[in-house]
Amino acid sequence: MKRNSMCPLCYIKQFFARPQKISNIYSEEPYGNGVALTPPMGWSSWNTFRNKIDQNLIYDTAVAMKEKGLIEAGYQFINLDDNWHSSLRDENGDLQGDLTTFSEGIPALIKKINALGLKVGVYSSNGTNTCEDLPASLYRERQDALTVAGWGVEYFKYDFCHNIPLSKYAPLPYGITIAKAGEADGKFYTCLDAKLSGLARFMFDDELPTGKYISGLDRNVGAAEFTVNVEDDGEYILTVDIVKRGKYEKYLMALINGKTPYVISVPPQKVFNKTARFQVKVNLVSGDNTVKLFNPIHTRADSAMLQYQYMGKMLREAAEKVAAENNAPVKPITYSICEWGWNQPYKWGMTAGNLWRTTPDIRPIWPWIKIIYNHTVKLYKYAGVGGWNDPDMLEVGNGKLTYDENISHFTLWCMMCAPLILGNDLREMPQNVLDIVTNKNLIAVNQDSLGKPAKRIIKGTVDVLVKPLSDGSVAVCLFNKSRFTKKYNLNMDKIIGDEYSALKKAAEYEVTDLWKDTSEKVSATLSAEINGHGVRVFKIK
Repeated sequence: MKRNSMCPLCYIKQFFARPQKISNIYSEEPYGNGVALTPPMGWSSWNTFRNKIDQNLIYDTAVAMKEKGLIEAGYQFINLDDNWHSSLRDENGDLQGDLTTFSEGIPALIKKINALGLKVGVYSSNGTNTCEDLPASLYRERQDALTVAGWGVEYFKYDFCHNIPLSKYAPLPYGITIAKAGEADGKFYTCLDAKLSGLARFMFDDELPTGKYISGLDRNVGAAEFTVNVEDDGEYILTVDIVKRGKYEKYLMALINGKTPYVISVPPQKVFNKTARFQVKVNLVSGDNTVKLFNPIHTRADSAMLQYQYMGKMLREAAEKVAAENNAPVKPITYSICEWGWNQPYKWGMTAGNLWRTTPDIRPIWPWIKIIYNHTVKLYKYAGVGGWNDPDMLEVGNGKLTYDENISHFTLWCMMCAPLILGNDLREMPQNVLDIVTNKNLIAVNQDSLGKPAKRIIKGTVDVLVKPLSDGSVAVCLFNKSRFTKKYNLNMDKIIGDEYSALKKAAEYEVTDLWKDTSEKVSATLSAEINGHGVRVFKIK
């Protein structure tokens, strides 16, 4: 969530004009925590209640979710967005619930909601504070991950307010020391032992014991690689000896054996002494090891990626640690990256978490929803099993959306394999809204195990989307973007001719209307009348 005084449409249009280049750094392995194999389904407090939430409202919503059949429909998360927690951390520095509105404590609330057959999510921000200026998790990732894992949280939304990007600047090393953990003696490697690449270079300084130091490691354009030898596998202390220069923060990554990254952060420096030592614990193997020093931050997108990947790592480790301490199975945490799409998280989100926001916040305004759809539908190649494009929570039943707009909104999110996170008041939900969000046919399309988001094969007044399904059939959505009813004829060869659909040529097709739940046989042309701002959705085999 991001606050901005700019008009909503102006703001979102400005967003689409700001591409970022992503450097190829850090992990390329899928996040792979074993959850969100289909898009998550649940409810979030933000869209309707914002900062007016308390333990009773949250529990009553969970009860409503059960009583209205939403659990049977597939919804499983009750997510507390911003304002669930106190402005005060506890005596141990841990996050805690608001001391009055959540006076029973978050762990107690989680137990009550779990007893209903539901899971619970909480919220923080990749910044010094949340969007509502409450305590957040930047620089406290490990501590906060352990806190929420200890409570039994199973969904974690991580926003982007009050973010401080990582520095693009690197310190100036003149050597490194490798010592076994717990031992005083180590082996010193002078900077001259390093192999330099890119713009890295040696600089002269007669006051240093080495006579030289390494410069040019900034912005991912230079690196220094040492080969170090140790006798045994195990944990070692890597000390980087640097020259003090520059009253600004610096950032250095030590990549061990080409795959395991360790981070060294250097604060702004006061030059009482010429040199300083910064340390990190690393794991080495017997024999030769490579230690590559560089600053990986070339763009703001690199910073966002690394920070989100780090929190994801902390959540995984915390879940495993809590399980080991309790002699219980690991309770994985579905990790929702709420970065607003500024830094193209769809390009790196699969390595960092389970879902990633593709745009700024949604609103119950039809043009806004249409713009979010128009951007996200183009990103179908980036999502799949275990990692999903997230065009934000559902506004079905909110604002002044018409019945057709509510149906279209829900349908498009189902077709795009978007997470289905409701944002309306479940306690007072009209029957027609409940019927939309529990439609079994559309939910089945969204939750299909093949996990392929829809591709737009025709763009126009009527968009045509195709989504291949695990049984060999294809879901086809005709989306009328105009205000007027349209009669549309779709030549079946348009679907057959697109490899993504995987539908085979046939003399006749069985076509099921997924909203009307009726079937017919079609040969060459699929004809449909579509209401203004409406959709028609078919399963074809």
